[in-house]
Order: sequence, then structure tokens, then C-alpha cells
Amino acid sequence: MRVDLFDFDLPPDRIALRPASPRDSARLLLVSGDAPFQDRIVRDLPDLLRAGDVLVFNDTKVIPAQLEGVRGQAKIGATLHKRLGLRQWQAFLRNAKRVRDGDRIDFGNGVSAVAGPRDEEGGVTLRFEGDEPVELLLERAGRMPLPPYIASKRPTDERDRSDYQTMFAREDGAVAAPTAALHFTPELMAAVEKVGIRTETLTLHVGAGTFLPVKAEDTDDHRMHAEWGRIDQATADRLNAARAAGGRLIAVGTTSLRLLESATGEDGIVRPFADETRIFITPGYRFRAVDGLMTNFHLPKSTLFMLVSALMGTEEMQSVYRHAIDGDYRFYSYGDSSLLLPKR
Repeated sequence: MRVDLFDFDLPPDRIALRPASPRDSARLLLVSGDAPFQDRIVRDLPDLLRAGDVLVFNDTKVIPAQLEGVRGQAKIGATLHKRLGLRQWQAFLRNAKRVRDGDRIDFGNGVSAVAGPRDEEGGVTLRFEGDEPVELLLERAGRMPLPPYIASKRPTDERDRSDYQTMFAREDGAVAAPTAALHFTPELMAAVEKVGIRTETLTLHVGAGTFLPVKAEDTDDHRMHAEWGRIDQATADRLNAARAAGGRLIAVGTTSLRLLESATGEDGIVRPFADETRIFITPGYRFRAVDGLMTNFHLPKSTLFMLVSALMGTEEMQSVYRHAIDGDYRFYSYGDSSLLLPKR
């Protein structure tokens, strides 16, 4: 498919630079089958789903994966995006032309790494020096890896340490937040559970590749970035049982959706999964696992806008986004949300 089919114009002032406060006060656009769009708020969610439905969250935890350093006189920026070993990470480098295999980069605060060869995705392998766990080194020298469309408009600050982390964050390894879940609060979770909506968690470590633009003109020529995910046997069993009983699986975020679809066979059964996934969902894809999606508003011509177009229809999602833009919804990671329930 032509990538330009997924383009749209977004006024720059629609890009949210801070999350709503409280988190569950963000707006929520309900798109359900053939019904008219409904402008709601996130804390209305218990009224929009049914008892027996399951909200599926991603419990990955964002690490402070952005580093600023020097190699000689050259300033080098690094964004870690994939762990390769105990002390090795793949990273995207800023000013990468100034770094060769074997060069040492000093990130300050006693943190340094030696650059290795480039990988097929354009990144560089960094081997961190010393004996301390890399997580401790990042706590000293790293900062939260805000998306480029936010970081280009304001500096990262201490608030982002909590703002860019969901209440479910438990498993270290993401360099981008599963942002749909940023809207949840303990109060909203209590209200959801009170009406019989169930919750489950899985893990997909979101990589920096999620922000890479689609440079190809046709979707067939785009290579999807790899991300590591896990669903255990017990979670898979509960998800299958809920669906067999008539409940709907509602993915909270495209990361949860992509992992569920990766772990589900043609028979619609969710199976245990612990591997990388490069699943690329575009219109024409037949969904196996999910019955709905809660997600924020995505970049034009992005793989995520292609995914929601596959779920709801390309023309429908263009209408949804026109409604959101005309209605002053806030876009992207810190923005408002949508609940997409396709007609079945």
C-alpha cells in the first residue's frame, strides 16, 4: 500500500508537551462500530466497556536511556534501544559519523562505553565499561528518552521521570513508554474492577525504533524494528478463558496489541510467547486476538497509524483524526486517548 494514504495535517499546537492532571482527566474519543463518535473522558471507561471484558496492559518500565557524552572533542548523543547482553546495548547515536569501532565515549559521572560495529538498523553496539549494572550507570548519567516531537520543543526535566512512566511499570527495558496506559490511576483501576472488567499484564519492551519514520513509499518495502516480548502460560490461559466466556480483549496501547497478535495462532488461541516480534500490521490484516484498542493519537504516515487503520478502516481513521483535530484533542505520547471498538 502507498504510505501517503496514511498522511494527514496536524497543527503543531496539538502536540501535548505535558500529560493531563490528573491522568484520568484526559479526553477519550469513543469510536464504536457504526455509531457516531462520542467525546468522553478517560475516567468514563467503566461505562464504555462490559463486565467480563479484559483490559490488557504492558508492564514494561522505561529506563533513562538517553545519554550525552564526548569522544575527544566531539559531542555524542546516544539513545539505547535494545539490550544485547549484560553490558552491551544497541544504540542510535547523534553525530555518529564521529564515532568508529573501538572508540571510547565518556558520558560523565563515571560512565563510559566503547563503540562496536554498526548494525543493520543503523545503530551502534555500546559496551559499557566497569562492573556496575548498566541500570545503575543509567540512573547516574541517563535521562528519560522523551519522543523527538516533545524533546525538540522543551528540555527533559525531573517531572518526566514520573510523568513518562505508567502505574504498571515493573519490568526494566523500554526506551519509550506504552503511552495509552499513562492515563490510568489507582482510582480508575478500582472503578474498572468494581464493574467486573478484568485486567491482565504482559511485557513488551518498547524500542526507540517506534519513533523512526517510514521512509519507504510503499508499505511492502518497510522493515519493522524488532522488540522483545513475553506472555506466560498462566496469562495466556486466563485470556483464552475470558474470551471463551464471551469477554472482549481490549489492548491498552499498540504495544499490547502487537504482542497479543504475535502470540496468537490462526485459531484465535493465545499461546505463551518469549521472543522478538517484528509484526507489521497494515490494512488487510485479520486480527486474531484483540476485540478493541485504547490508544493515543499517532504520527502521520507512522506504522501505528497504519495499525489503527487496519483495525477500523483507513477512511474511518482519517475521519476520526479530522474529528480529533477539529475538536482540539491533544496528540501523541502525552496527549488524549481513543477507544476503538470495531464492528464485528
